[in-house]
Order: sequence, then C-alpha cells, then structure tokens
Amino acid sequence: MELLSLLNSPVLYLICGGIIFFVAVICLVFAVRAYKMGKALGIDVTKMRRVITASATFAVLPSVGILLGVIALSGSLGTPWPWLRLSVIGALHYETQVAEAASESVGIGSLSIANMTPEAFVTIALLMSFCIMWGMIFVTFHGKAYTKRLSGEKKDKSAGASAQAQKKKKKPDLKRFGDTAMTAMFIGLVSAYIASYFGTIVSENGRFTFTGNWLPLAVAAVSALAMEGFIRIKKTGHADWVDSFSVAGSMLLSMAAAVLIGKFA
Repeated sequence: MELLSLLNSPVLYLICGGIIFFVAVICLVFAVRAYKMGKALGIDVTKMRRVITASATFAVLPSVGILLGVIALSGSLGTPWPWLRLSVIGALHYETQVAEAASESVGIGSLSIANMTPEAFVTIALLMSFCIMWGMIFVTFHGKAYTKRLSGEKKDKSAGASAQAQKKKKKPDLKRFGDTAMTAMFIGLVSAYIASYFGTIVSENGRFTFTGNWLPLAVAAVSALAMEGFIRIKKTGHADWVDSFSVAGSMLLSMAAAVLIGKFA
C-alpha cells in the first residue's frame, strides 16, 4: 500500500493534472476559434449552438466507459497516471490491454497493486506511452499528404500525362484499408485473449473441464451479445447515435454480468 500512496501522491497529481489542464485549454481555444469562424462564414448561430449541445450530450455516456477504465486501473497504477493516459491520447481498450501485457512481461503476473513494484510501474508506464506516441509523430510529418490522398487529391508529377490515363489509373482506397487493418488487429487481439482462457480446458476421460477461470469467457459472451444488440438497434431503427453509446453500454452490461455471475455462480 505504500507504493499505491506514492502513485497517488500530490506531485503526480500536479504533473498529470497540469498536462490535462493544458490540453483542456487548447481544446477550449480551438472551440472558441471554430465558433468565431462559423459566425464569420455566416453559419446560423442557432444551428451552431444546437451542434454544441448535441455534441456535449452525446459525449457524456461514452465518457462513462473512460471513467470505468480509470477506476479499473487506479487500483494498481494509482489514479493520476490512468487519468492522464485516458484523458489526453489513450484509448480504453489499448491502455488496459497494454498494462496487463506489460505486467505479465515483467513477471508480476496479473495487474495488481499487491504484486506491483516501482520497477514494474516504470516499465508499464513507459510501454503504455511508447506504443501510442507514434500516431502523433507520424501525423506531424505525413498527416497533410495522407489527408490529400484520402480526399482524392493527387499531384501530377508527369507534365505529359493525359487526362484519360489519369482516369484509368486506379487509386488505392486507403480509408477502406485502414478500417480493415484496424478491424483485423482487434480481432487478433480479442482472439488471443479468449484463446488464452480456452487453453485452460482439459479433456479427461472424454470430459472437458476448466482448469482455469471461466468467468472472463462468460463476461466476453455477455459483452458480445450486448454489442450485437446495439448494432441491431442501429440497423433496424436507423439510429446512428447508438454508436456513441455502444462501447460504454456493453462495458456496463458486461461488468454487471461479471458481478452477478461471480456472486451467484
């Protein structure tokens, strides 16, 4: 518990809180500038206010999932660090998975304050930061060119190229490729985690038994069913706004299922 008190020390709160405050100020500056630019372009002020209200409203429930992630990680990593990671550039699915994988790699087993050491925390925090910073670096140097390619803009480097040849030339659909690659990556991650629990199934005399913990598999099934329900609501009701709530809603339902199953099973 002494280590946990250090991870929740005022110094860490000051450092992490200062960074979050700086990012919040930048967001506010851009919001004010965007509002003024909208007025300058002649956009109806009433419509802009509706957009602001709708955006703030739809941001509330998804942020509940982020809060749950902070609470889940605060028991082993303290509150300031997860608060910083999930407030600025981190993602809930990324932070929890990387923290768990890093804890296993440093030899402390599950992500728990009982097994946490200062060296393990430094390694986990460094890995969580190092693996996600490349998006900022790449977009700084290549973001403009990538945006042009997504929008279909392309510089003609050959002065003698004909318009007909340019039309026939196929352009790679980078947006579709990016979506497919991201989906494939998460399917691989989910498959690896689920397979680790299926690996504890042992066959003895024709009977299959769990030698490990089957609760994560049950929770994963509940979460998948909940997400399927949100997808069906979106498709049948043409409710695109459901996307803003599906992740947080699935998390809440799966966490509730974990508590109920663990208590009554």
